[in-house]
Amino acid sequence: MAKHKVFISYDHSEDVLYKRLLQAWDANKDFDFAFDSRGPDVAINSSNAGVVKTALTKMMMEATHILVLVGEKSHESDWMKWEIERAKQSDVRLKIAAIKLAQDNKSPAGLLNVGTSWATSFTRDRIVDALNNAKIGY
Repeated sequence: MAKHKVFISYDHSEDVLYKRLLQAWDANKDFDFAFDSRGPDVAINSSNAGVVKTALTKMMMEATHILVLVGEKSHESDWMKWEIERAKQSDVRLKIAAIKLAQDNKSPAGLLNVGTSWATSFTRDRIVDALNNAKIGY
């Protein structure tokens, strides 16, 4: 099986611990994570947003999947909303997988009714399963 190239979408101010755990798992032969480097202090409607969006789009176009870490405030994140919608556009078309970091976290609307593959727990095996079963979002 080819190695998955995974773009991670997460709330930078709230869920960085989970991103770091994924980085530790990055040595796994089954997938390769691509992390964006923008800071959470760049507003999506700021004058710097265009540069950030261009860089993120380039990373997405090099990926095969988007993995969305659904934290407590993810459904409120304009950046995550943009990343999810961008992942579905015809020039990017990523396979979509997601994991709720807590059972009662509200899912971003862009993940609903588009064929998202959900990991049932934040474990390496469940995330690999979700990535393996992911399909291109619609």
